[in-house]
Amino acid sequence: MKKQVIAMMMVFALACTPLLAQTTASATTPVKIGYTNVDFIVSKLPESKKIENELSITKAQLDKALQDKYKEFQEKLDNYNKNASGMADVLRTDKEKELQTMQNSIQELQRNSEASLQNKYQQLIEPVLTKVNTAIQEVGKANNFTYILNSDAGQNTTPILLYVGSEDNNVTDLVLKQMGVDPKATETPAPATKPAATTPPKK
Repeated sequence: MKKQVIAMMMVFALACTPLLAQTTASATTPVKIGYTNVDFIVSKLPESKKIENELSITKAQLDKALQDKYKEFQEKLDNYNKNASGMADVLRTDKEKELQTMQNSIQELQRNSEASLQNKYQQLIEPVLTKVNTAIQEVGKANNFTYILNSDAGQNTTPILLYVGSEDNNVTDLVLKQMGVDPKATETPAPATKPAATTPPKK
């Protein structure tokens, strides 16, 4: 019995050895945490202005198509209101169905336009975010950071970092330099924000 207890204690000691070694290594290695603001970095990149311009052009095209559809609908609606009383029942019913179809088409175009803008934004911003992430990885490895956090979770959200005691570990300038951008540049392009909804037709 005594030999069995000793054997079990030896097995337990051997099993715990790797865990203790790992814990000791972690305790002796200092944790270095950096932070940055990805949205701010994106806003300083040349791609930001290009994204904004492309979204503006697409939005203008969609808004025009929507306004044209609504104008046609409004003209037919005015014509119907003026002449409905003198129409035969079958013609009046046919016109009402046509107007309803046109109205549904306008609503569908507006929904599809908004979805199209969102999809275009994602297509344009994803390669930029990939480049930013690559630069952050390179800065982290070159400067021995254990973690680099994003200080801003996005528009209208609570920041991830609620308190920062020092700017020493702010790696934003390092990331911008890694991407070939001068952090001290005075001209800051407008941030590539998510596209606004398409403009509803004027009534």
